[in-house]
Amino acid sequence: MNDNQATDSLFGEVIYTYSRAQAIEDGVLVDVSETAREAGFRWPVAITQVAWEDCIAWTEGDNKLQVYQDESGRLWDVLWMAFHAITSASTNRSQTLYELYRVPRDGKSTEARLTKLKLVAGPGDHAEPVITIMLPTED
Repeated sequence: MNDNQATDSLFGEVIYTYSRAQAIEDGVLVDVSETAREAGFRWPVAITQVAWEDCIAWTEGDNKLQVYQDESGRLWDVLWMAFHAITSASTNRSQTLYELYRVPRDGKSTEARLTKLKLVAGPGDHAEPVITIMLPTED
């Protein structure tokens, strides 16, 4: 009996699946693994589109209305603080909340504000370890 047959007999036929690869292809997740490796991560890392818009997205228009920043710097801050949260954690947990300062992208703010993000370590599409960064309200 293979894994699919075992699952089918226990829970019934699978109606629908949505893979991590599909979520990245659809833009629901943004793959940031390359930059994450530079920050010290060993596993693939993706960030939800909602968290990307809240903490990383930044345009030239935002620079004109608010304060000069760029997406690569904002991404680095998110990843560096996530890496620091993992390496300084006293226990091995699959979820970690962490904080960082970022200028809200609201068309008027020029000062950084504290925000929280959630880092989740879990299995990828083929049971490989992956990390997903999201807002605390996401799952």
